[in-house]
Amino acid sequence: MRLNLIILSISASIILCQIITNGNNTMDPKNKTDKEWKESLSPKAYNILRKKGTEPPGTGEYYHHKEDGIYLCGGCSNPLFNSTTKYDSGSGWPSFWTPVDSTSVSEYSDNSLSLQRIEIRCSKCDGHLGHVFEDGPDPTGLRYCINSASLDFQKNKEK
Repeated sequence: MRLNLIILSISASIILCQIITNGNNTMDPKNKTDKEWKESLSPKAYNILRKKGTEPPGTGEYYHHKEDGIYLCGGCSNPLFNSTTKYDSGSGWPSFWTPVDSTSVSEYSDNSLSLQRIEIRCSKCDGHLGHVFEDGPDPTGLRYCINSASLDFQKNKEK
C-alpha cells in the first residue's frame, strides 16, 4: 500500500510538472516558443532580445546608470556584467570591459549592415544583447556595447 502511494505521488508530480512547463521538463529558456517570449517580455525587450533590434543611442535606461550591482539578462536573469566593469565609452549605450564570467555570454559573427561585427548573446537564453568591439579600456581592450532594454539590474545589498 505504501509503495502504491509513493508511485501515485511521483506520477502526480510528473504530470503537474508537465502541465506547468507545457511538457518542457528541462525548463531551459532556449526552449521557449516565440509566443512565450512575446508574453513574457515588453515589446521593446522582445524586439531587442529576440529580433536583434537596437535602441537609439543615449536613450537606454542604463546608459547613465551608476548604482553598484549586477546587470542581468532581461530574458532569463542570467548574471552578465558587474557594475565595476561599466564605463562611459561615449557610444550612447551601456559599455562594459568584461562579462561577469567567460561563460555568461556567447559570441557570434554578425555581417549585417555591411559590417563585420561580433554579436553578443546571453549564453543561457540566447537573447541578443549587443556587440563587442576591440576599442575598449585596459585591462581587456574590449567594449561590450549592450542595449539597456536587454538588461535588468540587481542592486548590491547594503552591508
